[in-house]
Order: sequence, then C-alpha cells, then structure tokens
Amino acid sequence: MRVGLDVTALPSQPFGAANYIIHLVQALLRVDPTNEYVIFAKPRHASLFDSTRAHIVPSAFDSPVLRIAWEQTALPILARQHRLDLLHSPHYTMPLAKPCRAVVTFHDMTFFLYPQMHLLYKRIFFRTMIPLTARRADALIAISESTRADILRILRIAPRRVTTIPYGIAAHFQPRTDAREREAFCQQRNIPRPFVLYVGNLEPRKNLPLLVRAFARLVTSGLPHHLVFAGARGWDDAALFTTIAELGLSARVHLPGYVPQSELPYLYSAADLCVYPSLYEGFGLPVLEAMACGVPVITSTISSMPEVTGDAALLVEPNDVDALADAMRRVLTDRALNATLGAKGQARARAFSWERTAQATLALYTRVAQSQ
Repeated sequence: MRVGLDVTALPSQPFGAANYIIHLVQALLRVDPTNEYVIFAKPRHASLFDSTRAHIVPSAFDSPVLRIAWEQTALPILARQHRLDLLHSPHYTMPLAKPCRAVVTFHDMTFFLYPQMHLLYKRIFFRTMIPLTARRADALIAISESTRADILRILRIAPRRVTTIPYGIAAHFQPRTDAREREAFCQQRNIPRPFVLYVGNLEPRKNLPLLVRAFARLVTSGLPHHLVFAGARGWDDAALFTTIAELGLSARVHLPGYVPQSELPYLYSAADLCVYPSLYEGFGLPVLEAMACGVPVITSTISSMPEVTGDAALLVEPNDVDALADAMRRVLTDRALNATLGAKGQARARAFSWERTAQATLALYTRVAQSQ
C-alpha cells in the first residue's frame, strides 16, 4: 500500500494527541517493512520522520484556519497525485472530498461532553466536522474503550466501524536512578524538592484549582512538599493563578513551563507523587508516563483513567477535595504504599508500547484496504 499520514496538526510544543501522532508515525516506519508512506508535514517537523521509506511532502500553514482550508482543498488533490491507497488523519478530521480509503483517529469527545472547556471557534468547527468525518471515514480509531463508548453513544455509528487502539509509552520513560542527575535537573529548572507533580497543559478541563486546594491542606498539616505544574499555559487558566494567590501559596507552587519529552523522565523521577485530577481524558498519557518512571500516581475515577491505570494508582472523585487531599497525604507519608504504587505502575506501563500501537494500526490499515 501507499499510505498517507497527515501530521500537519502538530504544534510547536507537542503534548497529548501530538505525541500520539509523532510516536505512531515513527513506530510505523520501524515496524512496517512493506508499505510506502507519504507524510504531509510542516517543514519544521520533517526531520521527525526521517526514513528511507517515507516521502515527506511539506504542507500546510501555521494558522489553524489556513491548515483546515488546506486539509479540505489541497490534501485531496495531493492524495490523488501521490496515488494513495489509504489516508490516515490522526487528529479528528479528514477531507470531506475523500480521495481514497480513510482512517481517522478520535482522541476524545470533549467537544460534545465539555464544550464550555474549549474556545468558541473550536467548538463550532469540531462539533460540525467530527460527525461528518465519522460518516465519511472507512474506519475510526478510538484511543481507549472509554472514548470508544463515548463515540458510539454520541455519534450513533455502527460499532464495527470503531476500533480501540490505545496510546503507547516511549522507551525512554524509565526511572532515572542517579540522584545527582535528578538533582542537577531540578536545579537547572529551579524546582525545589520534595515536590508533588502535575504534567500537562494548564486549562480548565484539568481541574487544577482543586489540586491547589487539596495541596493547601497538606501545607497546613505540616508536610514540606512543593507543588509543580509542568506544562504550557492553555486558555482560561486564570482560576488556577487566582486560587494560588488566594490561598497564599505562591512560594510553594512552581510553574516551570513546558518540559520537552526528552527531559520528562528526570522530572517524574524526582517527584514524590504525580497527581492528575482531570475531569475527563480520552487516554491521559502523563499518567502512563509517570507510572513508567516508577512514580506513584493519583488520578480521577472517571473516563479512561481506571482503564489506563488498572490497580496501579489511587483513584478519587474529581470534585472531592477532601478525598484528594487524603489520598495525597497517604501516599506521601506511607512509604510502603508509595513503593507499592510505584512498582505496580511500572508493571502496568509495560503493557503499553508504541510498537504495539503501530502493529494494531497497521492491521487496521490492511483490513480497510482489503474491504469492499
């Protein structure tokens, strides 16, 4: 087959779904010795997919509006010019003028379940395009069984058309056991120890003011920890900063900004605990990354979190500040529990890899290409 991969949705600082796109494509090029790949990418991302079996087509624009226009007008023409047998659009939407067989990845249904937590233009665009894409695509990929259930319930499409293929975990996410390396990283980033860690964008869906309120109770009880939010500022994050200020925690809460994937294992390994109290996740990749690095994890009871963590994390209701504070206190003061969660997390994370994700995706490509 000649398989096209549209990776033009990649931002300059990859996170979440963007990491899925990068790692999936790289893994496909590693595990698939047979098919040819045509990768539509922004010029600055071309080096991510350097392979003798990948033909890079520099495409698209930095403006989201222009990128969407390119997707709907130029991409179908390019797909025909490159004689694609199948086009995989790994970020929610595809050309409605379908040029060949098409596979699309849906990462979550937040545009329908939590529309108020997205910018207005994204609400309008994705709530319009996702149902149209679901009808036009030959197959859909859901990144968790939770997301698949949401897709089937909201879009009301045939179950056979939606395949669950979970995210993987990159091999470099392992515990960094050298204390000097961990300390040097923290000093470079001005992160005081000991600390509790959150990794991800700063946005309403992540439920971060609740984490600050729970952390304030730990400070009051005398625990020496700091709280670190490692991630780029999103939209409508004012409530987080207001909560920090109102509780007088500016000296105990630290925001080092976006941390690249290559550095995250040092950050996870230096933390005493990773907390991810999100209100909804299609998958929740930072939870898996933390577990792979041997860090105990506390996350929410909802959406995909129980599915991803199994019995390797503590789960709390996402609106219960008392339960979150209590769970954090238990993990930080009970060495046996801390060690047990860390070991279970590492074992759980070994069930996931980008090679497995790529193999399952490749099998889906084959089924779609052979279907009539």
